[in-house]
Amino acid sequence: MSLLNAVVHAAKGKHTATVVFLHGLGDSGHGWSDIAPMLAGALPHVKFIFPHAPVQPVTLNMGYKMPSWYDIYSLADRDGKVDEAGIAASAAKVNDLIKNEIEVHGIPSERIVVGGFSQGAALSLTTLTTSAHKLGGVVAMSGYYPLLQQFDKIFNAANQETKVLMCHGTSDEVVQFQWGEKSRDFLAGKGYKIDFKSYSGLGHSANDQELMDVAMFLRNALP
Repeated sequence: MSLLNAVVHAAKGKHTATVVFLHGLGDSGHGWSDIAPMLAGALPHVKFIFPHAPVQPVTLNMGYKMPSWYDIYSLADRDGKVDEAGIAASAAKVNDLIKNEIEVHGIPSERIVVGGFSQGAALSLTTLTTSAHKLGGVVAMSGYYPLLQQFDKIFNAANQETKVLMCHGTSDEVVQFQWGEKSRDFLAGKGYKIDFKSYSGLGHSANDQELMDVAMFLRNALP
């Protein structure tokens, strides 16, 4: 099992839980790794893993190679063509990280949270609906669910009752706020328990309130 390269922040105390956080398009694990020291005081028992996406051509950006969890064809049509194979491959890599935490580090799957921003959030929501591992929670910041048309054939019920936090700025200029709402409504319609928080005027980024909400969610999910 070849694991994704990642930035890893060890737990400050005894390691009893893990957060895997997935970055957005064109970024790396370093881009979000600063949140680990910020949260360590409240979550000393948590190890943070920030994987790096593979570098691959992205159709949206004229085929330019960049870190990307899967190919993106358009940001104009959320119901259009999606890179099913690429999404499945990256979801499998996330599951490998989960499996490694369980088998090598002795962390129960219920003590693992998978989160992400933008494209990483799309992958965290994919993990929610496809992973056979019962997770402690899922976080999706400024993201969307990419497999609306494929849900029935890829669905795994393991996380039907898993806590989910979705966060989205109302002025997001990249992943439209309506896409977040549509993803929430779709997943809620499939029986998932979604806590959806909006942030007035926030663009495609995070603010202090959102990070506080994520920290509170993690504290509740991984006490």
